[in-house]
Amino acid sequence: MAVSEVVETSGHLMDTGVLARVLDDVLEYGGDYVIESLDVGRTHDDESVVRINVTAGSNDHLQRLLMRLQAHGVNQVQPGEAILREAEQDGVFPDDFYSTTNLETVVRIGGDWVRVDNPEMDCGLVVEGARVRTVPVSDVRHGDRLVCTASGVKVVLPQREHRANAGSATFEFMNSVVSSEKPQALLVRQIADRLRGVKADGDRILWVGGPAVVHTGAAPAMVALIEAGYVDVLFAGNALATHDIESALFGTSLGVDLSKGSGVEHGHEHHIRAINAVRKYGSIAGAVQSGLLTGGVMHALVTAGKPFVLVGSVRDDGPLPDVYTDVIEGQRAMRAQLPGVGFAIMVATMLHSIATGNILPASIPLVSVDINPATVTKLADRGSAQAIGIVTDIGLFLEQLALTLVPGYHSGPAA
Repeated sequence: MAVSEVVETSGHLMDTGVLARVLDDVLEYGGDYVIESLDVGRTHDDESVVRINVTAGSNDHLQRLLMRLQAHGVNQVQPGEAILREAEQDGVFPDDFYSTTNLETVVRIGGDWVRVDNPEMDCGLVVEGARVRTVPVSDVRHGDRLVCTASGVKVVLPQREHRANAGSATFEFMNSVVSSEKPQALLVRQIADRLRGVKADGDRILWVGGPAVVHTGAAPAMVALIEAGYVDVLFAGNALATHDIESALFGTSLGVDLSKGSGVEHGHEHHIRAINAVRKYGSIAGAVQSGLLTGGVMHALVTAGKPFVLVGSVRDDGPLPDVYTDVIEGQRAMRAQLPGVGFAIMVATMLHSIATGNILPASIPLVSVDINPATVTKLADRGSAQAIGIVTDIGLFLEQLALTLVPGYHSGPAA
């Protein structure tokens, strides 16, 4: 027997295409719909409001559909109370668990709406007394009380200034598609202004980087940004740290002399020799304290007392002693660094950008800079709707950003 639920949403539904995506999702998930009411805003400032009767073939099917629609900020008109069930074993959710988005979420428990701590996509919601928090499936434990079905759950879309009202102080490129045909100097100035604002507010700036930061000769610019206080935490893999240390010890990256752009004799050995040298001291910090490592991105982070999380992959050489080889432990270490983060910049890394996007709340602005436009497209496709893309060479971008933000900075020799 078919079951239905009335849902609603508001905002700039027509010019942003939200309404069309909502209706497409209903049909794609095998449901049906009837638009009960649609109040279209008359001016650019006015929001539209829509109510839709959504129908599915079973209650289970309907609940899954309602969860999907919440990714667009669509909520039930009468959400009721949250349904709680206990996990029957470690690492396994109840079958009808509520699957989260990264949007701000509230849960109705005992008649009260409780805000969910640390919103994160693709998790469950565990209730602990008067607190509700997200939990990845790997961390759920027997007896945990989990929110099940979409009942008693609402999401809140982040407030975004409408294009017509966007002033010079806002990210106007947020409203446009990913493209290389952008005034890069303007984008750099906008990002620099945002970074200054984040620091003024006392929030942290998260960077996610790939080895191209070193390969393109942009490490000196990154060092300058760290020393100037514009890098509070770094997420990366084994490669960025390895080639940064290789560069500091041997002047090469992947065996290529960064000052000449040509390979050197035995250069192919340099990265593994760099790893081996650091392993002797037990950690990157140990290599810095010993005097072995005297420059580069990792040296700057250690010297400034800024944390970094390095998570490896099956293709890694070594790896360096600081690298998490258990990816679940790596995820936990990344999550532990998110409190206080007010802005994220992802440069030249697809895998770590997607991984970080998966654990970031939608409320944290996210800029992805890559020579490949597919990187930011994949971020958005994976649910990081707040991801904004700049398609450019990462070396040039970091140089321009350092020149804008750091008084007295001069371009590095390899720029």
